[in-house]
Amino acid sequence: MGFIELFFIGAGLSMDAFAVAICKGLCMPKMRWGQAVVIALFFGGFQALMPLVGWLVGSLFASYITAVDHWIAFGLLAFIGGKMLWDAFHDEDEAPVCKTRLDFRELTMLAVATSIDALAVGVTFAFLGVNILAAIAVIGLTTFALSLIGVLVGHLFGARFEKPATIAGGIVLILIGIKILIEHLTS
Repeated sequence: MGFIELFFIGAGLSMDAFAVAICKGLCMPKMRWGQAVVIALFFGGFQALMPLVGWLVGSLFASYITAVDHWIAFGLLAFIGGKMLWDAFHDEDEAPVCKTRLDFRELTMLAVATSIDALAVGVTFAFLGVNILAAIAVIGLTTFALSLIGVLVGHLFGARFEKPATIAGGIVLILIGIKILIEHLTS
């Protein structure tokens, strides 16, 4: 798996974090760059950590299921992407609860919640023999950058981009899953 594919996976996975970062930005009447960087570090860090954990777990079982690894990769990515699309069209619109100070407990819970799907992708990486260090670096940095942008977008423009970002992320993950399936079935 090359850099471009890893970047798109990272971008797709980071859409939940991007959407939450937008909500955090909505709560900033004045842009607080220090808080924005902390938010981006939390999201990027957890988004990098979860695929590593998934890869470690998946590596234990990879030798047993190499014959169907492409179907597993497709299924996981399609499921995660489909869930993102479902959430985009079925989430209730709630006004964000604004706090002037960062709540690190809340931020940790949000970072874990937005990176659970990256755990499943990490399992997929083990089946596909992906260079995990490159993958977690690209995913973590991509999520960091998009989360930082999300805070800024939320601060500047409001919540109107949250749903399109989640939809785009879901579609990207599904398309990458289809690509992996096609590559393995035609080779």
